[in-house]
Amino acid sequence: QVQLVESGGGSVQAGGSLKLSCAASGPGYSYSYMGWFRQAPGKEREGVAAIWTSGGLTRYADSVKGRFTISVDNAKNTVYLQMNSLKPDDTAMYYCAAGWILGLLRDEYNYWGQGTQVTVSS
Repeated sequence: QVQLVESGGGSVQAGGSLKLSCAASGPGYSYSYMGWFRQAPGKEREGVAAIWTSGGLTRYADSVKGRFTISVDNAKNTVYLQMNSLKPDDTAMYYCAAGWILGLLRDEYNYWGQGTQVTVSS
């Protein structure tokens, strides 16, 4: 069973930066792609970024392109989300996910973490 544990969330002022981490444990053959999603109160969970853990291919939501960077350290079984130039609209619970498709849709992922809160104040 794959387990994902997020960390690195917190409160920051607009324009600031945060780096989220997601540590994975369990069978590595259970997934090839990892992604970050976010969900604000009253809104649907949306895909933010995804990465192919073997080759580095990435995808980003238009709303974060140029500001967020997803990366992976396979030696540590950890995926990161570097978030720069944060905006109040980025405030949400951020979730890590693992699956078999390089996608940004919730249904494309099989395993989920518990989430880490990011709050951006103006």
